[in-house]
Amino acid sequence: MREIVHISTGQCGNQVGAAFWNTIVTEHGLDNNGISQGSSDIQLERIGASNRKYVPRAVLVDLEPGTMDAVRSGPFQNMFRPDNFVFGQSGAGNNWAKGHYTEGAELVDQVLDVVRREVEGCDCLQGFQLTHSLGGGTGAGMGTLLMSKIREEYPDRIMATYSIIPSPKVSDTVVEPYNATLSLHQLVENADETFCIDNEALYDICQRTLKLPQPSYGDLNHLVSTAMSGISTSLRFPGQLNSDLRKLAVNMVPFPRLHFFMVGYAPLTSILPGANAFRNLTAQALTQQMFDHRNMMAASDFRNGRFLTCSAMFRGKISMKEVEDQVRVLQDRNSTYFVDWIPNNIQTALCSEPPLGQTMSGTFVGNSTALQEILRRVGDQFIAMFRRKAFLHWYTGEGMDEMEFTEAESNMNDLISEYQQYQDATIEDDEDFEAEEDTPLGEP
Repeated sequence: MREIVHISTGQCGNQVGAAFWNTIVTEHGLDNNGISQGSSDIQLERIGASNRKYVPRAVLVDLEPGTMDAVRSGPFQNMFRPDNFVFGQSGAGNNWAKGHYTEGAELVDQVLDVVRREVEGCDCLQGFQLTHSLGGGTGAGMGTLLMSKIREEYPDRIMATYSIIPSPKVSDTVVEPYNATLSLHQLVENADETFCIDNEALYDICQRTLKLPQPSYGDLNHLVSTAMSGISTSLRFPGQLNSDLRKLAVNMVPFPRLHFFMVGYAPLTSILPGANAFRNLTAQALTQQMFDHRNMMAASDFRNGRFLTCSAMFRGKISMKEVEDQVRVLQDRNSTYFVDWIPNNIQTALCSEPPLGQTMSGTFVGNSTALQEILRRVGDQFIAMFRRKAFLHWYTGEGMDEMEFTEAESNMNDLISEYQQYQDATIEDDEDFEAEEDTPLGEP
């Protein structure tokens, strides 16, 4: 069994994390206290001995006690280990510098002790997954600090982040562009996989597809947790063709810096109670829905770019041949959306155990060059404020240097131009590469 240590940072990260554990608990037939109530052996097969209380391998971190109190007084108050709550008192106040350099730096050693204890309890650690938002102070500032510290200690383990990226229509904080740009600067260097999710896309899914007129954050978090559960499903249930975080990283990341993915889930309608009865789902319909731009949880349309790589993870009683046929047909039909210099660039995985109450489902992960749209949007907002040095005193007051902002901005611009370069690349470009390789060393 390969374990993942889950870390939630900040208010957003903890709320998404709580929704994720809610989904996991339901799938494995546990009650709110972690006691097994399930009827199937498969539910408990990969989560340890079946005669004791199950405790999430999770570390919950925040710089203020409010979010922790909400988790402690919620339905899962007896689920998490009390020592795994690590929190400060003052809060980061949406200030990335406070989370990364001052308040967060004081708390980070305490968090690392808890992380170490969780890692020591693992038989075969696969890696870490971090849920956080990039627009605030704790999730963005302290989340990225934690990530770099864990990276130093466990350089050979996979670091996956579920990062809520700010979107233009849903802005919670004025200084979001600063916090997001500084965080992306860190994510490029220290993360192995970043699943980009944003509220605008989640709102669209809730309103358009699920027909919820006034979606709450609970509804949005439920969507994210469903996708997270799909990505980790092969570690938790037996299947015909397994996948895990490391296989995902190897197959999805063609160049080390380009590890930002968009996530989709199908069938979305099944998330609503009672909607299942009206549709008979086939592998073909499922595959089409997974690759539909309206199902993506990032507000950038993949039709404006090209997929470098994709991963399609299916769950349920489907034959592997059917899955591969459908994926091949879809790729042939939409070949313009895939780069031609990576042949067979869709990885497939199949887990035999469907989600509760469904016959089959699919989780989609795509590495698309269209993601530069999101980066561009954040970059444009960043430049508008940084040119006038607006709000900068809050950051420099915590000991930051203006140069750090300039570096973060140029790193993001480099990332955008890299995506553009690979979007425009064609097979014909190979002749240029060959010509360069043939040049003997030391000659121009």
